[in-house]
Amino acid sequence: MKSSALKFLLLVSVSLNIAILGTAGYRYYKNSPYRVFRRGSEHGRYAFLVKELSLSPDQAKVMEEKGRLFHKDIVGAKQQMFQKRMALINLMRSDTPDTKAIDRAISAIGDMQESIQRRIVAHILQVKSFLNRDQQKRFFDMIEKFMARKEDRQGPHDGH
Repeated sequence: MKSSALKFLLLVSVSLNIAILGTAGYRYYKNSPYRVFRRGSEHGRYAFLVKELSLSPDQAKVMEEKGRLFHKDIVGAKQQMFQKRMALINLMRSDTPDTKAIDRAISAIGDMQESIQRRIVAHILQVKSFLNRDQQKRFFDMIEKFMARKEDRQGPHDGH
């Protein structure tokens, strides 16, 4: 019984962490200094990259086409992951939680996160392929700066 209670508490903790990270991510996205990236005049959500990377008109067109396909794919995948997270919560709501089903749900969510990360990397490499060396450097510097800012806002990770 003690083992089941510990597993249940662990799963509740994981669920709360997922919810908190999701909320924090959403709030960051809404208040991001890169909001120009999401909105713009001539190039829509890509205006920021067009300007920062000094993209040619042809490069901007490719960026917009590839980006639209990528974002459509990612939005669908994130919706599927959200549904799996809701299913996990429903499994945990049960008076007698099925720990094997919960474990399978957690594994499925992890697999989806990995799949999304692989899609993101593939998209970044695709974008890199049509940038010149200077643009590539600026592009990866932007990604690195964005990731560092995100890490700063989340605070140090000490294993808790």
